[in-house]
Amino acid sequence: MRKIASKDGTAIAFDQSGEGPAVILVGGAFQHRAIDPKAARLAALLAQHFTVFHYDRRGRGESGDTLPYATLREIEDLEALIKEAGGLACVFGMSSGAVLTLHAAARGLAIKKMALYEAPFNAGDDDSRHASENYTKQLTALLAESHWGDAVALAMTTFGAPAQAVAGMRQMPFWSTFEAVAPTLAYDNAIMGDGSVPTTLISSISVPALVLDGEASPALMHKAADAVAHSLPNAQRCTLAGQTHEVDPDVLAPVLVEFFAG
Repeated sequence: MRKIASKDGTAIAFDQSGEGPAVILVGGAFQHRAIDPKAARLAALLAQHFTVFHYDRRGRGESGDTLPYATLREIEDLEALIKEAGGLACVFGMSSGAVLTLHAAARGLAIKKMALYEAPFNAGDDDSRHASENYTKQLTALLAESHWGDAVALAMTTFGAPAQAVAGMRQMPFWSTFEAVAPTLAYDNAIMGDGSVPTTLISSISVPALVLDGEASPALMHKAADAVAHSLPNAQRCTLAGQTHEVDPDVLAPVLVEFFAG
């Protein structure tokens, strides 16, 4: 494990493995190295072809945090990693990490290629906007009262996890690892904005992109991926057979290798 300082002085922890062109992995909500074996597996597979940077986003794991939060600070974290990688890198963004990657690309970071898996945008209609506003209000209130477990449960059930399954998870020892990063749910929520596809921002991005989703994911994920790919000027579109939002790294890695190395 190594650390670098972001522009605001926040320490960002990362693992570096492999040799070759740089690839940076940007995790989604909750994800960080200590609890994310799938991302670790993906890093190991990609490290057979690239130099892989697998990092903890700020506020998670062994990375620090500096308040007040702003999405720009997370973009600066990624920029610091790109500089550490030699000044140019391919980037893989997972879920809300894919949205962060889009924001970074729009800011002109030195991203050679980007692959985006299931950015969780909503339909952009009135019902979706109302649901997003309601989630933001509830999340903000729970975090303000330090109700970490309730905030985690709210996020999980809002984004598709069955309430009964989440209730069972709350009784397990690993639940505390989710509670530890509960404050960063506000960071992901800020990155998502109102949850609709930011077509104007996306249409300004010239970085070659691969937009991915899983065949077995909900229809909303397919629609979001289609909208992102349609808005990007230089995008390829790919659906991974049999996959869900919890994508299998052994299925994902060969697709990323082909795209990043091509």
